[in-house]
Amino acid sequence: MKVKRNTLLLLACLVWSAAGINILRIGLMAYPAYFTALNFLLSILVFAVFQKFIFGKLVKKHTARISAYLEERHFFLKFFDGKAFAVMAVMMTGGIGLRVSGFAPERFIAVFYTGLGAALMLAGLLFGRNYGRAAFAAARSNVERKGE
Repeated sequence: MKVKRNTLLLLACLVWSAAGINILRIGLMAYPAYFTALNFLLSILVFAVFQKFIFGKLVKKHTARISAYLEERHFFLKFFDGKAFAVMAVMMTGGIGLRVSGFAPERFIAVFYTGLGAALMLAGLLFGRNYGRAAFAAARSNVERKGE
């Protein structure tokens, strides 16, 4: 169950992209009845806040942590630390609870989930970009080593 260090970035890409696509889908399915310029701007605001203050920092932090590992192979769930998994669990539980309870109006689901889902999906794509960069650097390093 161990994978190469860079594969942890790919796993983070897949997990966050899947979560983002799912949340974005929920938001977009609710959006048609509430599509206004104000709601669209609010979705952009939600996206910007989550991307700048949460997910952008999360991508940088975990990419740096993974890149700093000295060993080449790691347990496949080490793409996040315990705190990140706890945050993910709280967000999922809260989101599911909010929708099931009916406490949040459909307009909120449309606006908030669209912005949040887009930010989550971008985080996944950024992990994918970082995986591509790491894989390219590793391949280039291998070629240079063989050329010596």
